[in-house]
Amino acid sequence: MSETPSSMLALGTVAPDFNLPDTVSGKSITLNELKSDQATVVMFICNHCPYVLHVNDELVKLANDYQPRGINFVAISSNDVENYPQDSPEKMKQTAATLGYPFPYLYDESQNVARVYQAACTPDFYIFDSELKLVYRGQLDESRPHSGRPVTGSDMRAALDNILSGAPVSDNQVPSMGCNIKWKYS
Repeated sequence: MSETPSSMLALGTVAPDFNLPDTVSGKSITLNELKSDQATVVMFICNHCPYVLHVNDELVKLANDYQPRGINFVAISSNDVENYPQDSPEKMKQTAATLGYPFPYLYDESQNVARVYQAACTPDFYIFDSELKLVYRGQLDESRPHSGRPVTGSDMRAALDNILSGAPVSDNQVPSMGCNIKWKYS
């Protein structure tokens, strides 16, 4: 594990399109199919990272709280499964079922989607507005494994609440922190 901060893609960046297989349904899903009229949350996660394991329950709560309000969520795993077989599509499907992910869990085998999003770590979070322009990228909240701080999702909840109320999202955003994405040939 190499602790890595998110790269903080420039605010206002238009969400790069993708077409990836959903490990749960077996169908390919595009960003356009997932796009919300309110906001779309794109999360780069994986099965084995202790940082993701630390926040998994809150990711489910967050999606369950905001999806009924018109916010769409999608998780993507881009890790090299040859060297990290616990992140394979079959294991992703099992994880999604066990944790009750209420969002698609997509597999980015080529790692091209992670590259165009400049994803650096797991978890890495992005919130795009109704026009798919980036309004938030950064941490879920201040909690980290073994930090003693509760997992609340406060930073992302504040951004989503602002979007829903029509208020601007603060540009004072703290990078997410997690395990580096497991790039192929690294």
